[in-house]
Amino acid sequence: MPYSRLRSQPVEVLLVEDNPGDVRLLEEAFKDGKFQGRLHVVRDGEQAMAFLRREAPYEESPRPSFILLDLNLPRKGGHEVLSEVKQDSTLRQIPVFILSTSTGSQDITTSYDLHANCYIPKPVDLESLVQMSQRLEAFWLKTAVFSAG
Repeated sequence: MPYSRLRSQPVEVLLVEDNPGDVRLLEEAFKDGKFQGRLHVVRDGEQAMAFLRREAPYEESPRPSFILLDLNLPRKGGHEVLSEVKQDSTLRQIPVFILSTSTGSQDITTSYDLHANCYIPKPVDLESLVQMSQRLEAFWLKTAVFSAG
């Protein structure tokens, strides 16, 4: 499978977050950070899997360039979503970044055991969120090599 650093398609980010305040802050952070991509938001783990598998009502959803995943979600928790993504041969190459208020060692260890690409303690202010979005874009979308398939 070929590898590339150049993107021929727009950057699509799936944000899995149930807290409306956090969603608004992240949307603002990506906008203020001049993130070159589109942010898609789902509110729980079941919606996340439907989006990724292009099930109703997400039949036209794009394949995300990466996933920002909260752990504490209704209906299906973040660790369960992460496990399903990394066990699915059609999804496992999508980078998954845990974005959580939890800094507990068990949550971090479990996330990495389930093959999270990174674990980011959720920044609490807009400036820190802007910096986070810029760093994610700089590293994962401009520096890191990814599978084109």
